[in-house]
Amino acid sequence: MPHSTQLYQHVPETHWPIVYSPRYNITFMGLEKLHPFDAGKWGKVVNYLKEEKLLSDGMLVEAREASEEDLLVVHTRRYLNELKGNGHERDFMDDKRVYIMDVYNRHIYPGDRFAKQAIRRKVELDWGTEDDEYLSKVERNVEKALQEHSPDVVIYNAGTDVLEGDRLGGLAISPGGIVKRDELVFRVVRGQQIPILMVTSGGYQKRTARIIADSILNLHSLDLIGPESPNVSSQNSDTPLLSSSVP
Repeated sequence: MPHSTQLYQHVPETHWPIVYSPRYNITFMGLEKLHPFDAGKWGKVVNYLKEEKLLSDGMLVEAREASEEDLLVVHTRRYLNELKGNGHERDFMDDKRVYIMDVYNRHIYPGDRFAKQAIRRKVELDWGTEDDEYLSKVERNVEKALQEHSPDVVIYNAGTDVLEGDRLGGLAISPGGIVKRDELVFRVVRGQQIPILMVTSGGYQKRTARIIADSILNLHSLDLIGPESPNVSSQNSDTPLLSSSVP
């Protein structure tokens, strides 16, 4: 019997390719305001984009959360019970269809040595790496990765924990460097006419929301994203949307 799911929904062509839900923002009796991480950064990103008149609520794609039954279509119950920080790398350890490239501070990541074996292109950085070196290595390695592997889609994990001052990332990338990084990744990938999905991932300083919004505004100004952009347009079809409680 076919699996019945609520993950698929019709997405009008007028909608932006931005998937969002207010449930992404974590709140608990105001205690989140005392936490050093910004647990509401996704809502702030959307608000910044509204202030810039770039979008409105009716232009967003509402995320839908996968049920346990949905997840069991592709995962075993044992796996779901044992979820743990490098899941995607372990998931695709022996799957040659999936090519993982990772750029990281080699002194703190990844702690999971077994999972590290799944990373096909490792770009290791030292403490305090700054813009020029970082951007050069990202661009060069994205280009090489696409020479080694021809993907049907690129999932781009655009974390902001590389930002200078982030106590977890340990790097020293400027706000402008992060905006430029996103731009060059989109330019290289879209230059080869490959669909790209960007997720905002880690990085929880109070200023990261503004940086993410600025990056989206920049990508739009360059015609790299947007409902009207030829680089990201798609056929009018049902789109699978997956939302997780873990950002």
